[in-house]
Amino acid sequence: MSLTKTFAHKKQQLYLVLSGIFLVNALLAEIIGVKIFSVTALLGLPGDLTAGVIIWPVVFITTDIINEYFGRAGVLRVSYLTVGLIIYAFLVILATTKLPPAAFWLDVNKTDPQGRPFNIEFAYQSIFRQGLGIIIGSVTAFIIGQVLDASVFQGLRRITGGRYIWLRATGSTLVSQLVDSFVVLFVAFYVFGNWPLAQVISVATFNYWYKFAAAILLTPVLYLAHAIIDRYLGKDDTLELQQEAAKNVSV
Repeated sequence: MSLTKTFAHKKQQLYLVLSGIFLVNALLAEIIGVKIFSVTALLGLPGDLTAGVIIWPVVFITTDIINEYFGRAGVLRVSYLTVGLIIYAFLVILATTKLPPAAFWLDVNKTDPQGRPFNIEFAYQSIFRQGLGIIIGSVTAFIIGQVLDASVFQGLRRITGGRYIWLRATGSTLVSQLVDSFVVLFVAFYVFGNWPLAQVISVATFNYWYKFAAAILLTPVLYLAHAIIDRYLGKDDTLELQQEAAKNVSV
């Protein structure tokens, strides 16, 4: 295999792996985002978080790595694909909520482990149909956030002349997630849900500060990922790919 073909293969494999990590974590975050958990009960800190926000740092770290090597167009391409697959997943989930439950399934699940009455069909409907409200807010916030992240990242890259990876990664994340954190909860739980606005602002603010802290704390992971990828591609090919990424501003 020629050197050119070897580099093309490595480049393709790298984009495939990064896109897979991005897509799986984004989809999981959307599905588990219906649960709001108490940080007070878990860690003794005041506040509440959506369950989906726990793995969201993986998404924005992967976004920054894709942006570094494949440019804004590379980020938006996988983002649009992810949105399409998220919508598909939730349409399938919606269809399953319309299926009539089997009588034996209801009967064998009519009580919980403590013997209390339990309606498994009601639980299924409540969880997954609540997620359908979230999908509208999530997709809206996701697209806005990804466009902002990709654009700010490349803007900071041009300003710094390609130096300070931490600055463009953290800066783009902090800007994009400020918008994402508030838009998703406002649309999902205020417009389509039953939350008061004060509750939306409270949870969104805490979500954002979590993402802010995660972006800072995960900076070493970003540098480690860069080191692994640079070694995988080779110094010259890495430089070439990053130069292409800096020019790659359209889909």
